[in-house]
Amino acid sequence: MTDPLRQPRVESHGRVGQVDATVVPRFAGPATFARLPRLDEVSDIDVAVVGVPFDAGVTYRPGARFGPAHVRESSRLLRPYNPAADVEPFAAQQVVDAGDLAVNPFDIEAAITAVHAGARALLERAGRLVTIGGDHTIALPLLRAVAEAQGGPVAVVHFDAHLDTWETYFGAAYTHGTPFRRASEEGLIDRSGSMHVGIRGPLYSSGDLRDDAGLGFRIVHGTEMDDIGPRGVVERIRERVGDRPVYVSVDIDVLDPAFAPGTGTPEAGGLTSRELLAILRGLAGLDLVGADVVEVAPAYDHAEITGVAAGHVIYEIISSMASVAGVASKTAR
Repeated sequence: MTDPLRQPRVESHGRVGQVDATVVPRFAGPATFARLPRLDEVSDIDVAVVGVPFDAGVTYRPGARFGPAHVRESSRLLRPYNPAADVEPFAAQQVVDAGDLAVNPFDIEAAITAVHAGARALLERAGRLVTIGGDHTIALPLLRAVAEAQGGPVAVVHFDAHLDTWETYFGAAYTHGTPFRRASEEGLIDRSGSMHVGIRGPLYSSGDLRDDAGLGFRIVHGTEMDDIGPRGVVERIRERVGDRPVYVSVDIDVLDPAFAPGTGTPEAGGLTSRELLAILRGLAGLDLVGADVVEVAPAYDHAEITGVAAGHVIYEIISSMASVAGVASKTAR
């Protein structure tokens, strides 16, 4: 008799992939990201998807602590082959869902310490991490872990409506509006190769932009999208980062609220989901050493619009990671 609880999987090139959707309906079974295997179900791991359900660093609408579960649930429709990139991201590399890092919801600095430790431990097993937030505070400990693993600073390509390079908020050094200032101050960011994409909306003063430039960032403003389009953005990114190791950080509010209503600090005039996915696809071939997708707040979402967008963002990032020739497991390296 067939075991009704068995979850047959797509396997290719010796890698364990998604639950086979031709056998098990997509709406059935555990909601790992893209229905991929758990960390404990495989050995050699190239990419680990991990959640950080933390939002104590937000300055406006809370709720991103529920982002990892929402994005996983919204990722059930993702399939093995990415035709736009002409790659099978889960066959070209072993991708797993590593579950969530359980962090202190009341103490920001304790949470930062825990995320850093958890990321370092995962990087001992996996070549790269793709993290689902959670609020943008988590980018700082993730960058600490990645910079340590890389042996030095990395170029950061940051997609966001906001700079996230402010000095403080209500006297707090660690919030979702400060991670890239702290990372730059700590020497985690390559100041000659980092940039923001999609910045828009009101600022406190023109000094925000001057301070940001001094921290090592160049900017593609949201208002430039109509003029240069996704191809122009990709050209600027590739020119800026060169052959440096690159960390990609995506705040889902880089998208216009029409495409991502479920977020904590929405700003009008953002990118379309099609534009963002095209840009991420254009990063194929770069040395992508890690990524995060943050600020999905399900309480403000509708019909999984934001969750689906975030799931596809992660899918394109993993696809671009898979495009690099000679991908090898952590143990092989």
